[in-house]
Amino acid sequence: MIVVFGSINLDLIFSLPHIPRPGETVLGPSTRIEPGGKGANQAVAAARDGGRVTMIGSVGRDALADGALALLRGAGVDLGCVQTVDASTGCAAISVDPNGENAIAVGSGANLTTHAGQVLDGLLGAGTTAVLQMEVPAGENITLIKRARAAGSKIVLNLAPASALPEDTLRAVDVLVVNETEGMWLAAHLNCGATAAALSARLGGIAVVRTRGSEGADIASQDGAWHEPAVAIHVADTTAAGDCFVGVLANHLDRGASLRAAVRRASAAAALCCTRLGSQGSIPTAAETDAFLAA
Repeated sequence: MIVVFGSINLDLIFSLPHIPRPGETVLGPSTRIEPGGKGANQAVAAARDGGRVTMIGSVGRDALADGALALLRGAGVDLGCVQTVDASTGCAAISVDPNGENAIAVGSGANLTTHAGQVLDGLLGAGTTAVLQMEVPAGENITLIKRARAAGSKIVLNLAPASALPEDTLRAVDVLVVNETEGMWLAAHLNCGATAAALSARLGGIAVVRTRGSEGADIASQDGAWHEPAVAIHVADTTAAGDCFVGVLANHLDRGASLRAAVRRASAAAALCCTRLGSQGSIPTAAETDAFLAA
């Protein structure tokens, strides 16, 4: 079972000729509205890949909430621990350029009320993989990581967006996922090199996956280090690709797959995600990823 503790948003996606510079207004032809949020995206990715997923998060008592939860419901994610609060549902404004690059502004809203107490003790244990990101209060992540570690759960932490956590908390996770920017930030924070191998060594040998977009991913753990090449694709939109990677990675680790096998499948699913426009809606199903790998 996978327990995702994180953010739930509604995304407003603007396809623009270029990302706006400070003070600049850029006109685009249309707006797409889709569910999003790192936590929700990762939950949908794991569920669409065949995982049994429980989402822990928060939405507001507003018109955005139903839309933000729509694809979680559609993917069969258990929403019994999602709370409704007197705050605005999280919302993101995403600008996407013709090369698929994006810039994102987020109003956190209800996500800031999400707390570790929403995770019932019965959801944690040796048969659970806990998945966390950094769009909810850091202190709640710290509390949940301690509880999950004590309960014997596997822990996957996506340090995105890059935020400070105590070193002992980072050492308590099983798999840490960062992109190049987050890896550099963490390396400066820990006073070590920014490679996956250097970060892993600094954190006591935990598995570190450092994603590098079109350059693939670098992975290091106590069992060694290797590079996973990227799949050659035509990029339409990179939004949600990183979350797709984390969700699929967590699902296959939860099933008992090796880290190498889980990274390979996650890389393929994320590449397929990049060939589609949108955020949560662009995440592939298990059958689609299977077909993409076979091709």
